[in-house]
Amino acid sequence: MRRGEIYLVKRPGKRDPKRRRPFVVVSRQVLIDSAYASVICAPVYSSRIGLSSQVEIGVDEGMKQPCAVHCDGLVSVAKADLTDFLGLLDDQKLDELDRALRVALDLD
Repeated sequence: MRRGEIYLVKRPGKRDPKRRRPFVVVSRQVLIDSAYASVICAPVYSSRIGLSSQVEIGVDEGMKQPCAVHCDGLVSVAKADLTDFLGLLDDQKLDELDRALRVALDLD
């Protein structure tokens, strides 16, 4: 598992109306490689409203349609639930993800 990979998670949460939802792994690699059981992920939604805390992704990243990574909705996901690999972000999209995370977490 690597930072920037996208996985389809079944039953992502009681409040999520979808039975399955894509998530992008955003944790630092040292945590991903550790024995810790979960990682921080950002959900992917088909809705895109142009916030600077969102990253637009699409077919090039393994999605069926244009959508967006919502960095304002970070969640902890068990590594065991990240089994259905969909795709990954290239270096440019990872840079966009980093910028969106800084905005979402008010780190600038």
